Amino acid sequence: MTTPPDDNDLIRRRYAKLANLRHRGVDPFGSRYPVTHWAGRLTAQLTEATEEELKGVGPVSVAGRVMTLRHHGKTCFAALKDYTGMIQLYARADQLGEEYGLFTDLDAGDFIGVTGELFRTRTGELTIAVKSFSFLTKALRPLPEKWHGLKDVETRYRQRYLDLVVNPKARHVFQLRSALVKAMREFLDARGFLEVETPMMQPIPGGAAARPFVTHHNALDLDLYLRVAPELYLKRLVVGGLDRVYEINRNFRNEGTSTQHNPEFTMLEFYQAYADYADLMELTEALLCHLAQTVLGPLTFAYQGERIDLTPPWRRVRFFNAVSDALGMAVNPDTDPLSVEKAVLHALGCDALPRSSAHVWKEIFEKCVEPTLVQPTFVIEFPIELSPLSKGSKDNPALADRFELFVGRLEMANAYTELNDPEEQLARFTSQAAERELGDEEAHWLDRDFVRALEYGMPPTAGEGIGIDRLVMLFADQPSIRDVILFPHLRPEFPSEGGPEKA
Repeated sequence: MTTPPDDNDLIRRRYAKLANLRHRGVDPFGSRYPVTHWAGRLTAQLTEATEEELKGVGPVSVAGRVMTLRHHGKTCFAALKDYTGMIQLYARADQLGEEYGLFTDLDAGDFIGVTGELFRTRTGELTIAVKSFSFLTKALRPLPEKWHGLKDVETRYRQRYLDLVVNPKARHVFQLRSALVKAMREFLDARGFLEVETPMMQPIPGGAAARPFVTHHNALDLDLYLRVAPELYLKRLVVGGLDRVYEINRNFRNEGTSTQHNPEFTMLEFYQAYADYADLMELTEALLCHLAQTVLGPLTFAYQGERIDLTPPWRRVRFFNAVSDALGMAVNPDTDPLSVEKAVLHALGCDALPRSSAHVWKEIFEKCVEPTLVQPTFVIEFPIELSPLSKGSKDNPALADRFELFVGRLEMANAYTELNDPEEQLARFTSQAAERELGDEEAHWLDRDFVRALEYGMPPTAGEGIGIDRLVMLFADQPSIRDVILFPHLRPEFPSEGGPEKA
């Protein structure tokens, strides 16, 4: 008998059954099974079918995981679950003969394939009368005692496979996520955007203010960085004549985790030539409304106890107006933060001011304004210092033609009219490089090839990034980004996750 991995009595019993199956010549980890129908689809399609119509379907073959068993002497009921849903099984000793004992010895979690005829029980439940079955996989660990719910959050994140088995709501979240991404592609494809792929390992990490992960290419003896954003490569494509491009991309930022942040995350990023950030506000309204109607139906829905209404047009507020309202005093790009030091320090909850005026306003905005933005709101005209890749406003060069979209207190999107002046871009990069020298690890790197690309000419362009994980949080009413990422980053549980495990 194979030794079980621990001293859990339930696991020991399953290992004993495993040995018994092998002794009887039954393969406990079987091969393919000729599936003809799916459990949930049968249940949905035949809800109103009569007995005659059920007989007309003929024999069906389904396969899946056994979730429950109820023994009644020489008959046994079971619930079988596949990725579409569940269906009831009915096994009889006089039908299965010697195989009936094998059926009744199943455990919740085992995989089987069954063939039989459809009928309804006296309570009206659609059921398969089992004529034959095949053992497909022996489950050696029991499902949670209450298989309809796994409550421990740590276990749900670490063992997502178990969470998906026992929590229908978890499966719904990731089905919704898939539908959301599909709808994004349909929306952009219909508007002439071309989906592309850009490098995930880059010699210069650019496109966002973030600390990158670093790796090393041995053959080239070259340090490479996991991308923090695809922006500079996508804009190179606009230079090359691809006027409308998008990428659904994985980004990596070497930062902490929170309910809104994961070091590895997914974004939609797209660029449209001959447009500005105002055009993208209209496009964003249309996109999110399309997504809501596709995956939810209505434009009004609940998120964390509050009603969100996506009906356009959405509110627009200037950055400095929002900061002024939060402080209770008028401020603008020329205001010296020291003149409002007490209010600033109180808002920040700290004893020292950040390194520049723009960063003071950014801190105040994040702490005092963002928590108030429940309904969809475009915050526009950010300080140019916070937007090194954005074109400055014609009305006030201290401000950027940029917006951030907030819904449900979550930052959903960041967009701007792209800076396409190579001289100005080089000056911005140089300024950012100076900040890196002073210790700002999130400052932008100097990318001379990108400047060279701009020297060949990039048409007026607007670009935007939308956080897909946060969008799923909103539409699935989930409080944490970990609830919408299949395998969120956690501290290692086993030694092998932190390096090679020694035998």
